[in-house]
Amino acid sequence: MISLKALLFQVLGASTAVALPSPGPSSNPLPSLLSSRGTPISNGISNGFFYSFWTDGGGDVNYQNGADGSYSVRWANCSSFYGGKGWMPGRADRSITYSGTFNPEGNGYLSVYGFAKNPLLEYYIIESYGTFDPTLLFQGGSGNQSSVLEVDGGSYRLGMKRVVRMELGSGAVLTQVYSVRDKGDRRQEGTVNIKAHFDAWKEKLGVRIGTLDFQIVATEGYQSSGVAEIEVEQSA
Repeated sequence: MISLKALLFQVLGASTAVALPSPGPSSNPLPSLLSSRGTPISNGISNGFFYSFWTDGGGDVNYQNGADGSYSVRWANCSSFYGGKGWMPGRADRSITYSGTFNPEGNGYLSVYGFAKNPLLEYYIIESYGTFDPTLLFQGGSGNQSSVLEVDGGSYRLGMKRVVRMELGSGAVLTQVYSVRDKGDRRQEGTVNIKAHFDAWKEKLGVRIGTLDFQIVATEGYQSSGVAEIEVEQSA
């Protein structure tokens, strides 16, 4: 779902954003790799919330931070991007409430998205999605699918993948873990109990989550167009 360039941005860029709330060229460690059309790649603090935006530059993607925890993004014929608001660092015991509209034309995801280190891990709690079923990402091959988690008024299918990323160090292994809300339960507003998912990943998938980095409610698009207007708040 996320390309190598985006992963490098997360590992080397997003983790420095709290110390640099108004990121400029000096806060981006990969200026030669990361370029965009529309909104520039950036992360930082907006109205008390951490935000992160990345695009590979394909198509036209316009991300805007709004008041408090709100943001909007419009994209047309994009290649790949993500953007959203939340917190830095994340918390395992946080409950996140979000609301708004999410209307992809093609592939897109609305999720609680985060990153952790020691070990390297990225996680997705996917609340809604477009034409592509995200569970296909972890069925077969290097992934595996576990049982269903019932929480927050819906059913989530759990899965994980482990991939070797030589670019992050010799033999560096990145774990990708997912909770995907069932198609019939998809939603554009609600509360996400982060702890319930972390506990289920540990119990059912054997996934250990290390030091939490950022934690955002993200809109992601891949070879698609669409519009999203989302507001994020912490309910616990």
